[in-house]
Amino acid sequence: MPTLTVPLGPRSYPIEIGTPLAHGFADFARRLAPKAKAAFVVGDTNVEPHVHAVRAQLQSVGFQTQTSLIPAGEASKNLFTAAFQYDQLADMQADRSTLVVAVGGGVVGDLAGFVASTYNRGLPLLMVPTTLLAMVDSSVGGKVGVNHPKGKNLIGAFHQPVGVWIDPAFLATLPDREFRSGLGEVIKYGVILDADFFAELEEMMPKIFAKDPGSLSRIIQRSCELKAQVVSADEREETGLRAVLNYGHTFAHAFETVGGYGTWLHGEAVAAGMVCASRLAEKLGRIDDTVTQRQRRLIEACGLPTEPKREWNVQQLIAVMRRDKKAVGGELKFVLPTRIGHVELVDSVTELMVTAVLDTQKLSD
Repeated sequence: MPTLTVPLGPRSYPIEIGTPLAHGFADFARRLAPKAKAAFVVGDTNVEPHVHAVRAQLQSVGFQTQTSLIPAGEASKNLFTAAFQYDQLADMQADRSTLVVAVGGGVVGDLAGFVASTYNRGLPLLMVPTTLLAMVDSSVGGKVGVNHPKGKNLIGAFHQPVGVWIDPAFLATLPDREFRSGLGEVIKYGVILDADFFAELEEMMPKIFAKDPGSLSRIIQRSCELKAQVVSADEREETGLRAVLNYGHTFAHAFETVGGYGTWLHGEAVAAGMVCASRLAEKLGRIDDTVTQRQRRLIEACGLPTEPKREWNVQQLIAVMRRDKKAVGGELKFVLPTRIGHVELVDSVTELMVTAVLDTQKLSD
């Protein structure tokens, strides 16, 4: 497959898709960090074998390496873990050329990226995503951060990687629930930007679940292409264009926060969040029911949730939404569809409408 590029002028970087780790990763890393003498390899306990494989590749081209293995799960994405990694970097006498290599899913990438963005005011970051969600979403675009008890990703930065290496072979050992979670973000790209891609997903799902190599490569490549287009046009969310990538996320982050980090995987929360956002668009007269139902059917086919848990308090969910990064002065804003393939940022959404959507979803069969 061709190497993709995220075009950001001097911060442009390549995304290598489909090449096995042993066939070029070491040279890729050395080319992207030619002055680095050391690499700080971050992973979690679920991907320890992959961390060791990456470390061996880096050592083969002269990197001195230090590893940091964190407990798997969203609960590790916090300032306490970040502080521990600062200590490790200080102990290894890391300098501004030290390469931080994130090997894992979204939690590892967000955390390692945040540490890279803040230690010594910025270290080069190389992403090696091992989950579908990280391959199609969190490894690309430069958003890094950690969670806070009052909200997901409240503490963070923009820090573009120097490169992304995507080996779909990692998906062979990915747990089924994690794989399905990644499909939530894949579906999102079809809803927000590409109606034809959404229709492809409706047809391809059996092959995707069978992990057909061609189908996996297709959904990874198209998702990365779409995200790269948006990021290159609005790198730091200054024009409003990049907000489209947050479709379903205002609801999703509330579900993750109120439900407790790790209760739902991120893609599971996004899936339910997209259905809620689509229902909200219906109430505002922006779409009819058919747009929501197509999303619901595809999400259900992936075995993902379409509504929040009944025990979650609606007012607590709304309180978290007021702290969403798109909110201004506590005023609720949502990314809402106008059709499959197009969404818009909508402000002045009342709490009564959001409450009605959440109550309806929680009481549905």
